[in-house]
Amino acid sequence: MTLKKYTQEFGYNFKLAYPIILAMLGHTIVGIIDNIMVGKIGATELAAASLANSFVFIALSVGIGFSTAITPLVAAADTENDTLKGRSVFANGVFLCTVLGIILFAVLFFFKPFIDIMNQPKEVSEMAKPFLDIVGLSLIPLVIYQGFKQFADGKSQTKYSMHATLIANIVNVLFNYLLIYGVWIFPKMGMMGAAYGTLISRLVMLIYFVWVIFRLPIFKPYLENISLKDINFKMSKYITSIGVPSSMQSLFEVALFTGAVWLSGMLGTTSQAANQIALSMASMTFMFASGLSVAAMIRVGNQKGLKDYNKMETVAKSIMLMTFILYTGFALFFVLFHNYIPLLFLDNSNPDQQLINQEVIQIAGKLLLIAAIFQISDGIQVTALGALRGLQDVNLPMIITFISYWVIGFPLCIYLGLYTNLQAEGIWYGLLAGLTVAAIFSYLRFHYLSKRYSNINI
Repeated sequence: MTLKKYTQEFGYNFKLAYPIILAMLGHTIVGIIDNIMVGKIGATELAAASLANSFVFIALSVGIGFSTAITPLVAAADTENDTLKGRSVFANGVFLCTVLGIILFAVLFFFKPFIDIMNQPKEVSEMAKPFLDIVGLSLIPLVIYQGFKQFADGKSQTKYSMHATLIANIVNVLFNYLLIYGVWIFPKMGMMGAAYGTLISRLVMLIYFVWVIFRLPIFKPYLENISLKDINFKMSKYITSIGVPSSMQSLFEVALFTGAVWLSGMLGTTSQAANQIALSMASMTFMFASGLSVAAMIRVGNQKGLKDYNKMETVAKSIMLMTFILYTGFALFFVLFHNYIPLLFLDNSNPDQQLINQEVIQIAGKLLLIAAIFQISDGIQVTALGALRGLQDVNLPMIITFISYWVIGFPLCIYLGLYTNLQAEGIWYGLLAGLTVAAIFSYLRFHYLSKRYSNINI
């Protein structure tokens, strides 16, 4: 009966989460498509795109993490039938996301010279800089889009972001093909074509999503006659008080993986390319947990608004159980196909690339075996953090993630990767350690808070 209490929630969890998962998969698939198409040009170009994207992912983690503050506030206002509060959260949230997107692009642009002091191969660094400029610019429409998306998610309207991301992926593939290879009237731009394809696709995604939500009756009370007058300091400050710690949680994790990219680059082009292949696959499966995390945020936020704390604990733990089952399946997939997955990313028909490609495949296969294990921990920690954000508990989880990743995980990455014979494998063992510690303590934090809230019901 205890297990059934959780499994009977699976249906609604899935109904709420699957559009979010597909939308988030779409974001990741944009990067995977870029990596596959750039990888077909050469391993050096793939390593350069990986290096540039590592900076973008750091900035993107801040933007997405900050925007998640909007969802639980809208979810709580929705269950309280407080339209004025929901409208204020929307106006101030989108405004803050717009400002943040511009700031993040500016930071990336002015910090670009740091590429030269990172001990990366010179040809990789030179290719990465212009790629970073264009993909960095795409952060502005993407972070603004996140503001609109998180608002819609808070209203449990999750399918529209799925549609927007599907359109963005089609646009991305089309313009990648046209611009990388110079088809028809378009110039042949090589790997830079993938950067422009990403920028165009993210602009289209934002335009489509804004057009959709301004047409839907469910959003009309929140959007009608909205203007800058709806922006106020008090609500912006409150969103920021939740958004900044949430963004730091995301930053600490993404920066850990970015550090792994940089460390891999210090080991050589083949290690960096292999790391990017394994990371692309792990990032794709991570989107399932990210979608379930948003579902946890919405459902916990709703139950918090209703003050049904026993139900709140049940729905959150049911999502964590779903995550564990799902990621056990992914682990088996990675184990079975770890020697075949890298072949998707490389062109073995080119005899000049065969030797370097074989080394990349061998390293990537080993990394995928480690990823099979750590993604279970990664899934649990992100869904637990989603539940905590639904409770608007963000400060202690921020400390937990910092200690897990930067006191435990990254030092192990450095030691095992650079000072032992494990090299790239050692870096990923460090990732496994950090994620496992984060999963354990994030779960314990939610368990403690849910029991404390449940006592209020007694």
